[in-house]
Amino acid sequence: MKRTNRVWIWVIAILAILLIYGGITYNRLVKSEENVKLNWGNLQNAYQRRMDLTPGLVAVVKASSDFEKQTITQVANARAEALQTAVDATGLSAENYARFEKTQGELANSVNRMIGIIEKYPDLKSSKNYLFLQSQLEGTERRIKVSRSDFNQSVAEYNKMVRGFPSGSVAGIFGFRTKEGFTSDAGANQAPEVKF
Repeated sequence: MKRTNRVWIWVIAILAILLIYGGITYNRLVKSEENVKLNWGNLQNAYQRRMDLTPGLVAVVKASSDFEKQTITQVANARAEALQTAVDATGLSAENYARFEKTQGELANSVNRMIGIIEKYPDLKSSKNYLFLQSQLEGTERRIKVSRSDFNQSVAEYNKMVRGFPSGSVAGIFGFRTKEGFTSDAGANQAPEVKF
């Protein structure tokens, strides 16, 4: 009878340890997944800031000169398209990232083209409103870079837990799947050609 009791005590102890480990690991996975969602939200916030500043820059440029109407139209169209492309934290996938990043890239390129053209207009470049908005956009671009990095870091940490052992077993039981972070555009590893 004593031997049977000892076996049951060991079985119950092992099951208790497994349950405690499973609970702790589940909570760590949830925390890590929420961190991914938080960093995705921060990244979207930085993109939203870019979209909010763009109309102000366009308005200053429009008010200061009547130039390059096509460029201003391109910026407005790129902003409208970027506003329509949204990815919430529950729909995170490589395809959604690519679509979202494409529209944000088009907006950034349009704004950069406009800033490049503005360099030809010294009166506009010296406008306080323009200088303020330009510095705000530069700061926003830095924020986007940092937010992308933070997002990719949180995805990497989450994926380590989901794919690692023994936490991967708990992740599989509860349906946690790996996520994908941002990747560079094709050809981004090659230096751009500069022509004068």
